[in-house]
Amino acid sequence: MGIPVSIFNDVIGPVMRGPSSSHCAAALRIGRIARDLMDGDIAGVLVEFDEHGSLATTHTTQGSDMGLFGGLMGLNASDEGLITSAKDIVAAGISIDVRICDFHDPHPNTYRLTLTNANEKHSLIAISTGGGMIEVIEIDGVAVNMTGDYFETFIYVSDSGNLVDTLGSEFENDTILTHAAGDGQLTQIKSGRFISDELAASIRAEYDIRYIKRIAPVLPVLSRKETKVPFSTYAEMLEYDAGAEKELWQLAVDYESWRGGIEPGEVLAKMVEIVKIVRGSVALGIAGTEYEDRILGYQCGGFKERLESGGLLEAGIMNKIVLYVTALMEAKSAMGVIVAAPTAGSCGALPGACMAAADSLELGDEDAAKAMLAGGLIGVFIAEGSTFAAEEAGCQAECGSGSGMAAAALVTLAGGSMKQAIAAASIALQNSLGMVCDPVGNRVEVPCLGKNVMGAVNGLSCANMAIAGYDPVVWLDEVIDAMDRVGRSLPREVRCTALGGLSITKTSKDIERRLENK
Repeated sequence: MGIPVSIFNDVIGPVMRGPSSSHCAAALRIGRIARDLMDGDIAGVLVEFDEHGSLATTHTTQGSDMGLFGGLMGLNASDEGLITSAKDIVAAGISIDVRICDFHDPHPNTYRLTLTNANEKHSLIAISTGGGMIEVIEIDGVAVNMTGDYFETFIYVSDSGNLVDTLGSEFENDTILTHAAGDGQLTQIKSGRFISDELAASIRAEYDIRYIKRIAPVLPVLSRKETKVPFSTYAEMLEYDAGAEKELWQLAVDYESWRGGIEPGEVLAKMVEIVKIVRGSVALGIAGTEYEDRILGYQCGGFKERLESGGLLEAGIMNKIVLYVTALMEAKSAMGVIVAAPTAGSCGALPGACMAAADSLELGDEDAAKAMLAGGLIGVFIAEGSTFAAEEAGCQAECGSGSGMAAAALVTLAGGSMKQAIAAASIALQNSLGMVCDPVGNRVEVPCLGKNVMGAVNGLSCANMAIAGYDPVVWLDEVIDAMDRVGRSLPREVRCTALGGLSITKTSKDIERRLENK
């Protein structure tokens, strides 16, 4: 339906636990929607994954099962209970049957759910589109479109009749869709509120209603009918700016204020809260983390000791960036709370670079938030023109995107101009084209840690190059277009399926077996 990208929905967030936003956070959101479809009463769930997609080989190790089970039980993405959700859902009396089947689904991250209780049965098909974003594409065999950014009411009418007229003026400013459903009709209301009990009662009295279902939003920023934004590409942004030469973070505030229908001050305040969460994640990582299902142990503490004692090669701000990026990745691997920015697998590059640079420059949380907003706007352009899903376009979609976003953010922290920030992002993205996703041991740790560090350091180098006047030659819109073409041309084996690259080395397979045996 062409809903514009939101910085807080699609780019910076969710606030979550788990190794992968495409797997864990997205699956949780799908589970929450499925729970609402069953009015919270679930006795059994059949989960089916396509053997040709990415989830067939990664659903247990990258958090899909954990997130889905947590969502089915009504948990939030940051709840500590996610860690034990696989055991807890069984203890709650819900039977789970996971099957790998031959569907040839067009999207690699497709979830097929069949849900039952003593009184009813429903089916749902949804996809994870990257960075925790999802789309429900079918309910009970009827094609729908739901991304979790509305209060949605579904009314299944068994007979004919004009339900839209009955809904009357109460939803005249909202989106109402009708879908043919066998011998009846499924009406979908996208609104900022649910249908009232009084209206629901009058509809039941007038029509042969099979069900009325209320499904709550799972995204932080809601949409509304005919949601508009001032621009969605760099070229459109230049036209919008009209020579005013606003800073990139100010343009980001303008964009998100339009997109979410919220005041500019609230946009900045939301990002300040994100910065505070990131700082807590950095502190958690540096203090030391433990988690059993993990390849790498606590390493950033040793880096910090060497840095403070002068035992590392002199690299200035870069060494602090390496420390912060590593701390964030270790917090993620230990199931601590992190911010997917733009994904959980790439949660280190942008936030780590921003926090380290802000601390080195003795800048506060608001300055860091402005930098994150600037990086977030680069993410908007990427999300509109490509994807954040490694399953679709390799790690260039995740750590590559994070690197371009970090470059623009660092220019902003240094007081650079909007055009310098865009130039830095363009160069950084050019440097990361073709980056593959080949997780060792089928875990989001190696080479993810190194790629996040590389992304942040590449962002730093490109920021300085842009500030010094280096020419990117190919500007941002064209780079994103090329990035999308390159990513989608990568072989399936190196797009987060654990079927190629480092994933199939002897060491990787040995690690995978060792962790599974635990």
